[in-house]
Amino acid sequence: MLLEVRDLRVEFRTRDGIVQAVNGVTYSVEAGETLAVLGESGSGKSVTAQAVMGILDMPPGRITGGEVLFQGRDLLKLKEDRRRKVRGAEMAMIFQDALSSLNPVLTVGAQLAEMFIVHRGMSRKEARAKAVELMDRVRIPAARDRAGDYPHQFSGGMRQRIMIAMALALEPALIIADEPTTALDVTVQAQVMDLLAELQRELNMGLILITHDLGVVADVADRIAVMYAGRIVESAPVYDIYKAPAHPYTRGLLESIPRLDQKGKELYAIKGLPPNLLHIPPGCAFHPRCPMAQDVCRRDVPPLYEVAGERRSACYFWRETLDG
Repeated sequence: MLLEVRDLRVEFRTRDGIVQAVNGVTYSVEAGETLAVLGESGSGKSVTAQAVMGILDMPPGRITGGEVLFQGRDLLKLKEDRRRKVRGAEMAMIFQDALSSLNPVLTVGAQLAEMFIVHRGMSRKEARAKAVELMDRVRIPAARDRAGDYPHQFSGGMRQRIMIAMALALEPALIIADEPTTALDVTVQAQVMDLLAELQRELNMGLILITHDLGVVADVADRIAVMYAGRIVESAPVYDIYKAPAHPYTRGLLESIPRLDQKGKELYAIKGLPPNLLHIPPGCAFHPRCPMAQDVCRRDVPPLYEVAGERRSACYFWRETLDG
């Protein structure tokens, strides 16, 4: 197993109280596999990824439990200097806002070259050549000339390609892509996702794709984990999720996607708002918004039931949900 996250828990201490951002998340990723982590804003997707990468702001964040096993090593037990060597070289992250993630006063070539200078001990000339090679690899036109340009001189799609190039620089075993197509138009989104999938196959990397958009992951993910209020409420192979979701929240997300056969009809929306993580409702956190909620849902936190094969659902009424 490439990565195993076991019962991970993260909280933030604020003036108003303790925010329970991640509440016992467990998932795994194999080499060459794509796991899509889905959910609304505030569900804990990105915080989980930051804890895995070791880039969580502490304080105010605090990891209160769990394990992050990467190639058999528990990253949470590594000293910071050793953890720093894992980042970039063995696992890397692509952030959603490329412009703010890149240094505005350094050329993109210099930023790419720095990876090879720091981690591989290359000379500046060798590192510059590798930077140009990377830009070619992610299909940036006239890469040799454009290596001397600054981030603001690139379009949103080209900046995201540079972020992908930075993540791939040292050929890590795992990449975490946090909303990599946010703010890009549909055509550029498809190009970026196709590029990621192609490079993943080429290097046999594990990929964790964080998104709120079910449409983005349909063609690239192998498995999907759906998060709500800091927990995974459903996980399954991608085909099973789209064919018949086993949790009402997943069903609501799917029904919210615009469809060509519903032209002229009102778009479905899940009622209510995501819960305040300072005051997560008792029982199933989704019950205030769930059309199937009963007394047991309001009282007890449902376990992650084994539905069939690799399918899991944290819903007392998963059978009824499957039946639609």
